Order: sequence, then structure tokens, then C-alpha cells
Amino acid sequence: MSGYGSTARVYEIDADIPAFPAYAGASSWLPEQAPLAMPRQTFDDASQQVTRKLDTRPQGLLARRFIVFGSTLVVAVLAMIAPVILCAREGFQPLEIVSLVLFGVLISAIACWFCSTFAGLVVMLTGREQEDMDFAPYPPMPTRRTALLMPLYNEDARAALARLGALDASLARLGASEAFDLFVLSDSTKDEAAAAEMLACIALRAQAGSNLYYRRRTENVERKAGNIADWTRTFGGAYDFMVVLDADSTMAGETVLRLVDAMERNPGVGLIQTAPTIIKAQTVFARLSQFGVRLYGRVAAAGLAWWAGSEASYWGHNAILRTRAFADCAGLPHLEGRKPFGGHIMSHDVVEAALLRRAGWAVHVTAALDGSSEETPPTLTDFIRRDHRWCQGNLQHLPLIAAKGLNPISRLQLAMGCMAYLSSPLWFASLVVGMAMQLQGPVDWASFWYILNPELSPFMLASLLGAVMLMGPKIMGFILVLSRPGERRAFGGARQIAKGMAMEIALSAALAPILMVANTKAVLKIVSGHDAGWAAQQRDCDGLAWSDAFRAMRWQMATGVMFALGLFIRPDLATWFAPIVLPLLFAAPIAVFTSRVGTGEAFARKGWLVTPDEDGVSASPAVLFRAARPAADFGSPAWARRLQRTA
Repeated sequence: MSGYGSTARVYEIDADIPAFPAYAGASSWLPEQAPLAMPRQTFDDASQQVTRKLDTRPQGLLARRFIVFGSTLVVAVLAMIAPVILCAREGFQPLEIVSLVLFGVLISAIACWFCSTFAGLVVMLTGREQEDMDFAPYPPMPTRRTALLMPLYNEDARAALARLGALDASLARLGASEAFDLFVLSDSTKDEAAAAEMLACIALRAQAGSNLYYRRRTENVERKAGNIADWTRTFGGAYDFMVVLDADSTMAGETVLRLVDAMERNPGVGLIQTAPTIIKAQTVFARLSQFGVRLYGRVAAAGLAWWAGSEASYWGHNAILRTRAFADCAGLPHLEGRKPFGGHIMSHDVVEAALLRRAGWAVHVTAALDGSSEETPPTLTDFIRRDHRWCQGNLQHLPLIAAKGLNPISRLQLAMGCMAYLSSPLWFASLVVGMAMQLQGPVDWASFWYILNPELSPFMLASLLGAVMLMGPKIMGFILVLSRPGERRAFGGARQIAKGMAMEIALSAALAPILMVANTKAVLKIVSGHDAGWAAQQRDCDGLAWSDAFRAMRWQMATGVMFALGLFIRPDLATWFAPIVLPLLFAAPIAVFTSRVGTGEAFARKGWLVTPDEDGVSASPAVLFRAARPAADFGSPAWARRLQRTA
């Protein structure tokens, strides 16, 4: 394999991979092998835990956690006071006890999300998001080699390689190509997909600044995690770092250089996870995700980074890892039992982060760097299909929470991942219990104006507090953007941001009950033994057929009918249940409406859900690294002169 500083390229045929007809004998280009041992780990040996001082562990980390989780407890207790007092007046009834327990669990999770995000807002308003990692505004050229890995599975090869090509071009513009190699790691099962991958690789190789290699596995063992692990065991010894991408993600070269520099300067760091934004959204549903993540995603990530510190998590892509550390301690074991809970680990990322931390490596999330982006499913049904797979992967983590030797914060993050999906059946159960409680009483039209009803208002006020906390992160993101004149102008001004936020809140509220039923169904299917499988993701779509929408949303609409029947008995509760029942009854039209590209374009023309990233500008140096100013001349002659002075 060519060494650092050389322009030679090595492309070798892998004879073990069968050729497809159009490219007989040329199905894969690979560099010289550089094997690296990657033993499978175990979760039943506490001696695997390594305790050592981490140079990047923030000062006062315990105090940070006390603030966040102490505030969570205070807010949750305050929200519980009124309902508990009301139920205690005439003695606790069984349904009331169940309702209070469900409400307590849900309000605690919401309060934790709110308090963590509020901490992130304070961090970003005070410009302290770089305190822990201190990313260099003008990083020197890398002295070590890094592999950029893009796994594919029956994807649109031209689109995926275009994203990888954009990253390569960005590195070439910065003069850093020789420090990086590109790897396309195919798990595609269709020969036509593999042929398209080869064509795209040929086209990209002709103009790429970095070496480009392509490998197609014949056996898709352990999915993406197995794909990355196979690469590590075969080629990992030649690279100090690896940047893991998804087929729908890309990064700016400036971002990658800062990540590499941070890893070189901090030898105790095993992983740094960026906070990707969403770009290139076209449908209403995708625009909704794009706007929400762009507005408040950084605030949430900053909050997580603040209290997690050097014990943060990994989201599986748009992150840099120390290759040897990953190989030494992150080999995933097989879980006992049958699918869906047994077998290989599906949601591998958070487990790999926990294993890295167990072995004494620092794991960080940063909100300090822009220039990291991904795309999102275009329709509600595509999102639900992907979420079902993630749900299964996260629920696999339930027995791992008690695994021996894990850091307490790693256990907490495993539990949070499970709660992200268990909250849906808990919410559904709380609605069913609440309806059952009210059906035992007579019609009381004062309940129609429930805020005036002393028997209902404590529950309603507590629920209103929960709703406010759910909207809190969106408002916090709005406050952050307003505080930054450049970003405010990029969004189109305060008025346009407010319009977009109002639309985002309204559509998110409509989608919430639909996703609640979808996740509840997914949890029930997984618990009953159904495996979600592994299907290629849909990344481009213009419109959902009505027949497909009604078929996909039948459970949502049936649930809406069930609650509506309850309202025939207690019509006075309509104002309470309308925000739940109406979206469920109209789930199919909502799915169709949000799937249209034309409707998304109409939204953009009206200034709804518009972001600065409409043309993919998130990868442009002009808007990168606001926290690491100055950056406008990154890659310019002035920047080059600074490098020469520091060389």
C-alpha cells in the first residue's frame, strides 16, 4: 500500500469475490492487507473495566450531572404534586395508581430531555461548546493516516458516491488528500446494485484526490457492524483513525481535519461524534425533520456533551474513531438466544461506545463543529420502517444495562435508548387508562372546558407542563439562532424562523400520536418474537400512494376509532382527546400530504420550514465553525501561511 506522502495507487483484485457479468475479474479494488486483531468482547467479566485519568474529562463533571439530574427530579416532582393530591382525596384507586406510575415515568423522561437541552442552551449562549475538546481554528496538516469508510447496502450508488466525492473534493481543496484513503464497503446483495457501485467508483476514482478502494462482501454477516469490523481486521493496521459515514451522509473537509487534529493532540480519546444536520430535504416530512434538527439539534447535542463529558455516546456515523482502540476493545459479542433479542447486536454504535469507555478510552460528542450532515427518509412510512429496525436494536440493550464493568453513564445511555421506544407504549397505556377512568363517571360538560373542572385540571395542568417541556428545546433553538445575527439572517430573519417553528410544532404534534402507535406496534411485535430484518433504506420519493398510505396507517386509524367510540360515551372529553384522536383518524391523509415534493416546494416558497442548508450549503466553509472563528479563510493562502509558520 502506498505510504503517506506518496501519490501511487494500488488496486488489487480480490479473487474470493465472484465477479458480476459486466466486470468479470474486476469486482473489487483493495490495498495491501494490514491485519489488526479484533477479539470479540464479553459482558460477563468485570475485570475488563479500565479506570484511568482522562485528560479530556471536563472539570466539575459530577457537578454538571448533579445540576441536570437534580433539576430533572425537581421538575418531575413538581409535576406530580397536583395529580397525587387529587387522587389521595378519596383514597387511591387501582387505575389511579397505574395512571400516576405511568405519568411519573413519562414526565421524568420529558423533564430530563428538557433540563439537558436547557444546559446545552446555556453552554452555546455563553460560547463554551468548545471548552472540552478545544478544536483548532487552523489545524495543521495530519501527520497520521485516516480511512474514510462508507458502507453500502443496495443503495443508490451514484448518490452515495457523489456524497463521498464531495468530501474528497473538500479535502483536495485543502491540500490534504494524501493523508486520507476512501473505502466503499459494499454489502449489496443485488448484482445490479454492485454493478452500479463499480461504475460510480470508476467515475469517482478518475477524479478523486485520495486513494479510492472498493470491497464487496459475499456474506453480509452482522450487517453494518460486521462490515466495519471486517474492514478493521483486514486493513485497520494501516490507519491510525477511521471516519465512519453512512450512505446518506457527508462531511466538510474542514470538519474532518479538525477531528483528526483533535485525535492527534489527545491520545486518550477513542471516539469523537459530531452532531449532523439534515440536508437536501424535499418532501414536507423530510423538511420537517431538517428544520427541527437544524434549529435545535445542536442545543440538544451541546447539553449531552456538557453532562456526559468524556463518557458520551456514538451514533454510528459522522464520527472519527481511533482504529487500534476500536479493534482492541469494541469487538461485538453475539447475544444469547434467538432473534429478535438474541444474535448479533443491531444497534451497535452505543454498545461500541460503552466498550471503548469500559477499556479506558474517552468518548466525546461535540456540538462545536458544523459541516457534518446526513439525509432523512422522505416519507412517514419510510421513517416508521427504519424506526422499527432501530427499535429492535435498542430493545436488545435491555439486558446489557446490567452488564459487568460498564461505566454508569454508559448504562444510562443504554437505558435512554430503550426509553426512546418504550415511552410510546407507556404513553399509549396512559391514554387507555385515562379514558377508562373517565368512562366510569357521568357526562359532565364542565369537562369540555377541562381547565375549569377542578376534578380534571390538576391532570390537565400537569399534562400541559409536559407539553411545554416537549416544546422547550424548539424554543431554545429559536433563542439560540436569534442570538446569532449571521444565523438569523441565513434563516431569513426572525419572522421566517417563527413561521417555520410554528409549522414544525403543529406538524410534529400531528405526527406524535401516529408515531406513538407505530412504535407501540413495533415494541409488541419485537416482544412477541418478530425480527425486523434488514432492508435497504428509501432515500428519494415523490408521493405516497393512497392505497399504500391506508394500508400502512390502518393500525393508527383503528386506534383513533377506538378512542372515538369512547368519546361517544363521554363527548365532554373531546377537547382533551382531540389532539390525539384527530391525527389518528386522518393518519393516511397526513402520510400522503407530507410525502409530496410539490407540497414541500410550496412550503419553501411560503417561507415555511426553510433552513440555510437548502442547497447543501452546510458543507460550505463560509458557514462552518462559528464557534471556532475565524474560519472564512480556511484553505486560503493566508491559512497556508499560518500552516507554514506552525510547521
